Amino acid sequence: MMIEREGLAASIEVASAGTGSWHVGEAPDPRSQEAARQRGIEIGEIRARQVTEEDFHAFDYILAMDTSNLSRLKRMRPAGAPGKLAMFLDFVPGFERHDVPDPYYSGRQGFELVLNLVEQGALGLLEHLRNNGI
Repeated sequence: MMIEREGLAASIEVASAGTGSWHVGEAPDPRSQEAARQRGIEIGEIRARQVTEEDFHAFDYILAMDTSNLSRLKRMRPAGAPGKLAMFLDFVPGFERHDVPDPYYSGRQGFELVLNLVEQGALGLLEHLRNNGI
């Protein structure tokens, strides 16, 4: 994982959750697992979970992959919760795309695109965190 490679695993905690409950407890799509495995990343042990109220207090950033989920997160956010809401790809300087597309219906190339976008977003977020005190 990128934060381990950068020596920041003790400073940064990463979690993934969805705004809906329809896949709770399920492993990632097999095509997503295969695309990640091709990059040396194993995600088969991950299980889907839904965003909780506690997440808005436990995490400094709650990042949405698309505008629809950002809207849901804004509605879910408890009053006074300190977690900052943002779009994941907004951390990529000069990047015009804001939404990470759902690769479900786009075949293997869709999963590759999503991994490319996630990598760019993660690099941009890491740079943002470094510039802001991590």
